[in-house]
Amino acid sequence: MATAASKDASNRLELDIRPLTPVIGAEIHGVDLASPGITEQVPAIRAALLEYGVVFFRDQTLTQEQHIAFARHFGDLEIHPATPRKQPNREVLRIVHGPESRGSENAWHSDVTWREEPSLGSILLAREVPDVGGDTLFANMHAAYERLSPEMKRWCEGLTAVHDIARVFAKRLGKSVDELHEQYPPMRHPVIRTHPETGKRAIYVNTGFTSHIEGLADAESRWLLDRLYATASNPEVQCRFRWREGSMAFWDNRLTQHFAASDYYPARRAMDRVTIAGDRPFFDPEN
Repeated sequence: MATAASKDASNRLELDIRPLTPVIGAEIHGVDLASPGITEQVPAIRAALLEYGVVFFRDQTLTQEQHIAFARHFGDLEIHPATPRKQPNREVLRIVHGPESRGSENAWHSDVTWREEPSLGSILLAREVPDVGGDTLFANMHAAYERLSPEMKRWCEGLTAVHDIARVFAKRLGKSVDELHEQYPPMRHPVIRTHPETGKRAIYVNTGFTSHIEGLADAESRWLLDRLYATASNPEVQCRFRWREGSMAFWDNRLTQHFAASDYYPARRAMDRVTIAGDRPFFDPEN
């Protein structure tokens, strides 16, 4: 009788998986994500996501409806507050930069950590890309955690950080901090979180949304956060993906951070993102 582990291994063998680095990222070839038969490959894709942190696909021609349908295989979907209310397919967040809008996602972050239940993952599809530039970098924050000293791990594992939507989106959405906090109050999450599926521990603070660490003086909080932020900048925990039209990236927000290089200005880059809802971060001291 086949075990669950052997079934997972069999599923992985059905996919043409090509790792990008030893610690994060893999391209999956020969898969049509718009195919009616994609349902049968979802368990293998999910297993690859958990193993590599981010998986990439090339030459995908999905409509927005097909993009949404593929994402629904992995859970309920979120609607981002930056999505226009009158837009059809509100599950799709369109991210466009060009001559009148320089890219502003060029800082290490994990998506929507200001939510009570931040996202499981995001699926980004390239609709239009510059001839050169606009790569996205991804960092494995479990690998970053493993590079901390034992004493630093023990200290950080007992700490809680505050994540605040207003740090990024007050200006972008044209709202006051108080307005945003009425709908999305600042959230407390562990500095080190336990992955709910793999049990791996990962650094869970980011430059975009983390405001401070509770219980520390302001100077102490800034000092520690700066050092934890810097762990994502180590090339040995990263991979880098060069986009082409029709390329798709699916990353695990519970494990990774990403950095969208904004080196292509004033060229145009247009991407569609669909985000899968997650659960509340936690730290398991026994795992």
